[in-house]
Amino acid sequence: MSDSGRRKPPLVADRRYGRSGGGSRAEDTKAKPAKSARKRRAPAPRRKPRGPIGLIAALIGWVWRIAWGMTWRLGLVLVLILGGAVAFTASSMPPLEDQLDGRARGSVTMLDDEGQVFAWRGDQFGGVVTTETVSPYLKHAIIATEDKRFYRHIGISPRGIASAIRINLSEGRGPLSGHGGSTITQQTAKLLCIGEPYDPEVWKSEAEYEADCRATTIGRKLKEAIYALALEARYSKDDVLTIYMNRAFLGAGARGFEAASQRYFGKSAADVTPAEAAMLAGLLVAPTRYAPTADLARSQNRANVIVGLMRDQGYLTEAEAENARANPAELSEAAEARAGGYFADWIMSSGPDFLTRKTTEDVVIRTTLDQRLQKAAEDGVKAVFDTKVREGSEAQAAVVVMSADGAVRAMVGGRKTKVSGAFNRATQALRQTGSSFKPFVYATALELGYHWYDTVEDTPLTIDIPGSGPWSPDNYDHRFRGTVTLAQALENSLNIPAVRVADAVGLDLVRKIAGDFGIQSDLAQGPALALGASESTLIEMTGAYAGILNGGSSVTPYGLIELRLQGQSEPLMDNEGGIGERVIREDAARELIWMMRNVVTSGTGTRAGLPDREVAGKTGTTSAARDAWFIGFSADYVAGVWMGYDDNTPLTGVTGAGLPAEIWHEVMVRVHEGLPVNPLPMARPDPPVQQPSVADSSNAPRAAPAPRREDPIERLLRNIFGIRN
Repeated sequence: MSDSGRRKPPLVADRRYGRSGGGSRAEDTKAKPAKSARKRRAPAPRRKPRGPIGLIAALIGWVWRIAWGMTWRLGLVLVLILGGAVAFTASSMPPLEDQLDGRARGSVTMLDDEGQVFAWRGDQFGGVVTTETVSPYLKHAIIATEDKRFYRHIGISPRGIASAIRINLSEGRGPLSGHGGSTITQQTAKLLCIGEPYDPEVWKSEAEYEADCRATTIGRKLKEAIYALALEARYSKDDVLTIYMNRAFLGAGARGFEAASQRYFGKSAADVTPAEAAMLAGLLVAPTRYAPTADLARSQNRANVIVGLMRDQGYLTEAEAENARANPAELSEAAEARAGGYFADWIMSSGPDFLTRKTTEDVVIRTTLDQRLQKAAEDGVKAVFDTKVREGSEAQAAVVVMSADGAVRAMVGGRKTKVSGAFNRATQALRQTGSSFKPFVYATALELGYHWYDTVEDTPLTIDIPGSGPWSPDNYDHRFRGTVTLAQALENSLNIPAVRVADAVGLDLVRKIAGDFGIQSDLAQGPALALGASESTLIEMTGAYAGILNGGSSVTPYGLIELRLQGQSEPLMDNEGGIGERVIREDAARELIWMMRNVVTSGTGTRAGLPDREVAGKTGTTSAARDAWFIGFSADYVAGVWMGYDDNTPLTGVTGAGLPAEIWHEVMVRVHEGLPVNPLPMARPDPPVQQPSVADSSNAPRAAPAPRREDPIERLLRNIFGIRN
């Protein structure tokens, strides 16, 4: 029996396909293609290269995997170290207020006789400014100039550093030399010397310390970057900018923008115009080069560049920019004076170092300077050199103007008056005085009882000087006038009578009288003393003449009236100059003034005369005309003029009666503008019927017996107890 008619069971159980019931095979057959269609054909595996190429590729892959693993791990470690360094540095930073004024030195502010500022020395700090208190123009000028992305970076700018390196290399410098690409934050880190304070025990000088702070080594730049990031972490952006504005050096001793604004414009940093703000911001790149006191035109040109940057970055409108260019910043009167010149330098040298040149405090000094008279002195010198001295001449001149009590009112130490720290010929140059010394010879004679009408011989004279042999003085014009009065001898600056009078009254006494009047330099021992063979400074000689004007009392020239610490009212020092002890009797001084008045009216000093008032003085010319002097006075002021070459080259065709007298005239005309006319305190005693002679015509001069010589001890006692004849 056949079972072909039976239905064959399925080869695969239905439940293997997840079915619950039976189904036709046709359905199964149709489902298979659908399922196979969903299948994707797996890509054929890449066959690895074999042989040497495969080995090299495997080696490169292995090295890469190791390098990458090390790199990201090392990078992570470095990030953690950097973050720790930044966090530690930021946590050790002091409060903001302690970061604003980090000067190692203090400042000296000098006031004139009216209390107006005319000079600064040391590190001037004008006071704290913030981003909110300064003029918006100044804030924007700083950002536009130094770091236009300041408010968008984290303290360092890789783009800026890369650009700076590229520029440095293209210009043939080292990658870190020249352009630094520093942000304002990095510059602030440098100003703070990355947190290292100045220690005088570590550094030889402050200059060496600051040079190290500005070093551009790779290690230093890395520390600077860390410190900059810490600044950003510790302070706000405005705080960082505030530190920068208070710490930046801006030339002429100004630290911070408030000091610079006061220094150059005489106003607060809150009030500067766009043009002034641009000039101040322009100083940041090179404070000494672009300081307006050094070259105003250069500073203005730099400011124009800053104005353009401010306009391009939207801080100024086109109209504001054009107005700033059309009206460039100008210096204040005090700034124009270039920090007080020679007078301010003299004041700094006359006070104690610890309160002047090496002060660590802020000091205010009130002085005797009269700025009107200072300008008169400068203009008087310039007027003569511009019109009467050949172009290219290197001859120098110095001027001192003072009151009769020794208060110095003006000082010119050389032809270049707008200077600071220069050689001061008024106070530092020791020069032979020539015939300007002769008034002290005649002052000695008058003090001993002689008068203007006493006579002396102007005849040939030879004196045997031990150790030197015979010496024969001569007059300037090589003429002899016979018997002359003391007044005539001084009026015409005759040499032989001066030598005879000095020998007659005693060289030691002449030396003592001159010293008592304030000539402290070493005085010659021989008879040439009478002709000004000794050296002295212009300020000493002018002070000695002030003693004649004030009636015969010694004078100590002074310029400092009062010194105090800034913010305090009680002075630490008062002036140490002024009128001292009496040297000669008042009537002797008044007679000498009358004799010196004749020098100007009819003698060697006629070019010095003023048209509207009485003046007196004396010319002086040294051997070979190496020095030429004129020193004199009105009833109000004493002025001294010296002219010569620094290297002692003889002057050509110049004597004290010439250009120095003309400079004196030009200065004193300007000094007395607008002042009331006062007569000189002079007297002319009437001569007796018979006039004694100071010395006869013999070769050995001697004193006339008629006037009684006072015993030195008697004279000393009379001065001490105030006894008058």
